[in-house]
Amino acid sequence: MLLFVVVSTLLLSACSLVEKVNSSLDYVNLATEHINKLSTFAQQAPQMMKDAALNPETKQALENQLIGIKNDIEQFNLKSVPTIAKDIHQQLVEKNKVLLDEINNVLVNGHLALDSLQNSQILTTISDITNFINRIQNLGS
Repeated sequence: MLLFVVVSTLLLSACSLVEKVNSSLDYVNLATEHINKLSTFAQQAPQMMKDAALNPETKQALENQLIGIKNDIEQFNLKSVPTIAKDIHQQLVEKNKVLLDEINNVLVNGHLALDSLQNSQILTTISDITNFINRIQNLGS
């Protein structure tokens, strides 16, 4: 009977450990995907901003991307995270809030103010956020 209790306890401990590892890996994947989306936008945005000045369709596409990023950030900030990732997630949420404020400043009444975007710090803030990628990926190792 004692052996059964010991084996059961070990199995429960192992299951708990596996759940923690899976939760950490899920967070790493989620955060990496979030950062990669921002990085892709930052790479495309400079050319899109130039094109948007002459092309209303490009301006609309840029506006749609910013609205999508805004929604993604809001959802990401609400995610529950494993204990191991709480500190880095909080730092990421703080940077995301800065980015949200910047996006809100260039979306006037829900529409892109191109001159405000060109003069904003959005791309710099995204660069700051992408610097978290190595620390996040180290959580999974």
